[in-house]
Amino acid sequence: MTANAPAHFHSHAPSGRGREARPLAAALAVTLLIMAVEGVGGFLSGSLALEADAGHMLTDASALVLSLVAVWLCGRPPDVRRTFGYYRLEILAAAANGMALVGIAGFILFEAWGRLRAHAPIDLRAMALTGAAGLAANVTGFVLLRRSPARTLNVRAALLHLLGDTLSGAGVVVAAAIMGLTRAWYVDPLLSAAIALAIVYGAVRLLAEAIDILLEAVPGHLDLSEILAQMVRAEGVQAIHDLHLWTIGNGLYALSAHLVVRGHDAAQNDAILAAVKTGLRERFGIDHTTLQIESEVYAHVGDVH
Repeated sequence: MTANAPAHFHSHAPSGRGREARPLAAALAVTLLIMAVEGVGGFLSGSLALEADAGHMLTDASALVLSLVAVWLCGRPPDVRRTFGYYRLEILAAAANGMALVGIAGFILFEAWGRLRAHAPIDLRAMALTGAAGLAANVTGFVLLRRSPARTLNVRAALLHLLGDTLSGAGVVVAAAIMGLTRAWYVDPLLSAAIALAIVYGAVRLLAEAIDILLEAVPGHLDLSEILAQMVRAEGVQAIHDLHLWTIGNGLYALSAHLVVRGHDAAQNDAILAAVKTGLRERFGIDHTTLQIESEVYAHVGDVH
């Protein structure tokens, strides 16, 4: 960009995200409905397991909201202040969501411990009916989302969330049946504790991933040594240094590096860049690359590494 040239920003959003919005919104609507039904049903029946499963639904609803936010934000272009756009808002929201979910799980565990020490009456019929309604809605949502033509990462993640919800909903129904047959009232707080631990597991993973992204760590599924080997195989490249690889947002990765070439190969800059960029995109899915070509005798005066 020259002093007289207008700034021009490229959007590096993954293609096809718009197709995700409708199935994700449908899955979110189903999840919110189940969360409300189980929350009210848990309060009226006295079942902590139902209330814990409603908390579980909150984790899934939060994940689906983040996916929908990502779809929306990726459509917003970069500007002169936010040259990468708004991708990191998704990561910050995920970190805040993870911390809130740990707090919710801690409250459920505290309540479960209290219920184990002092048994509270449970309306098993209301618990079973509410659990069955939630289970039916989960199965419906899973089937509808599975029929969606979109098969992106977000849609597959939503399918896994609904599958987990279906299993936990079935657990509530089974727990109500066990308590009805055996009067083993402790099944309810034990099941709620198990659901709380599942929430903690998901929240901790979410937090760890968000922190890694904010620290600009190498994406977990990519091997930096393999990427380096791929880059130096390009014709004319002698060495690589100042290699950095990080995640900008969901499914969007960035790489920067200095490519050292032989002096007489400097005239082939465009061909070298094309070869390296093509290899990174086709093998590793890295589309956003910033590469600097240098001769073997270039002196890094004033560079900070």
